Amino acid sequence: MAEKLTAYDPAEALSSHEAIAIFMAEAFKTNDSAYVAHALGIVARAKGMTQIAEQTGLSREQLYRSFSGQGNPTLKTTLAVMNALGIELTTQLPAIG
Repeated sequence: MAEKLTAYDPAEALSSHEAIAIFMAEAFKTNDSAYVAHALGIVARAKGMTQIAEQTGLSREQLYRSFSGQGNPTLKTTLAVMNALGIELTTQLPAIG
């Protein structure tokens, strides 16, 4: 008998602030801007794209398009979504020596 595979949606696993923090930290470690944008879109879907759209003043369609696998969101859009999600962008100098 053939196995039946189902689609996995990572947004379903992001039900806590801790899970979101870990997910985004791992995305940022890749240094891949497209991957980070896609991961941010997954978090936005987990929180509710309608809610994020209302908080940012952007349309749901624009958000889905910007944070899709082929999207390329502007820094303004990225920061607005991060703010709506409560995700802060910080800097850290590398250790010298």
